[in-house]
Amino acid sequence: MKRIAVIGAGNWGTALAVIAGRKGHKVLLWSRNEGIVTSINASRSNAIYLPNCVIPDSVVATTEFESALDGAELVILAAPSHVTRKLLSDMLPNLSSQMIFVSATKGIEIETGKRISEIVNDVIGSEFPPRFVSLSGPSFANEVVAGHPTAIVAASEGTVERQLVQAELSFENLRVYANDDVVGTELGGSVKNVMAIAAGMVAGLGFGTNSVAALITRGLAEMSRLALREGGKIQTMMGLAGLGDLVLTCTGRLSRNRHVGYELGRGHILAEITKDMKGIAEGVKTTTAVNRLAAKLGVEMPITTQVEAVLSEKKSAAEATAQLMSRPLRDEFAGTPPN
Repeated sequence: MKRIAVIGAGNWGTALAVIAGRKGHKVLLWSRNEGIVTSINASRSNAIYLPNCVIPDSVVATTEFESALDGAELVILAAPSHVTRKLLSDMLPNLSSQMIFVSATKGIEIETGKRISEIVNDVIGSEFPPRFVSLSGPSFANEVVAGHPTAIVAASEGTVERQLVQAELSFENLRVYANDDVVGTELGGSVKNVMAIAAGMVAGLGFGTNSVAALITRGLAEMSRLALREGGKIQTMMGLAGLGDLVLTCTGRLSRNRHVGYELGRGHILAEITKDMKGIAEGVKTTTAVNRLAAKLGVEMPITTQVEAVLSEKKSAAEATAQLMSRPLRDEFAGTPPN
């Protein structure tokens, strides 16, 4: 049995806490929302994010970092990417070099273009070298806690760290694979949210499966170009953190990013779409971060560019689609570096 802290009680953070609790670990689930904490501890339910899931008694919710992190061996970071740096800074007095930091967050920091592993190193690296694992792959929280067979990946440069996370979080319907490609795993998990918005736009415009298939395939090409330029591996892009997560998020009805894109395709504005959403659609902020990173690296990402134009209300989804389809003809694999 391990002592696990989960920072962030949204859909995925709560689901990971539930799986860890079912396996018999002692889990402290942190949230700044006192209503969520009360709901979990009093009624064994996260009434906002996973209302139909019974949370094991081994999961205790808290609003205090000191309580959540005391003696924690695994610290799962499950808050949105844009608040991760601040949360890590606030947590710093309660962190230790023995902890393994597991990122379950799929996003890139807008201001810096940095991945979660880089943010962790920025904040914690001045105190001690952080032991880091990126957890990613096709995984809707509701389906995981409902017992649907699910496969994800734990990526780390350290063999001990990724194998430990693999062993401690694999349970019954959740199977965790392992790899050593943190860069590819993080970028795949981030860029797929941008492509899910694009796929939603295609569906919202009334186009069929031909269009969605083309979008997914060309989206994978963009993801791969960026990941390979940053040092990721093509195998990762073909695996769970790349193609697997991309297909799920672009086609699954539970995808918040696809929902945003779908409503944009129907002509609604972003503020109107997101005002009543319970969870965060990471792709909304990540699109800007990815576009800036691609420009900095000189990587061509036309779908990402058009998604940002629609999100910023500079174009309609129909105009963005027309511009993509009228681009100069080219070789299918142009711009993809060898790996």
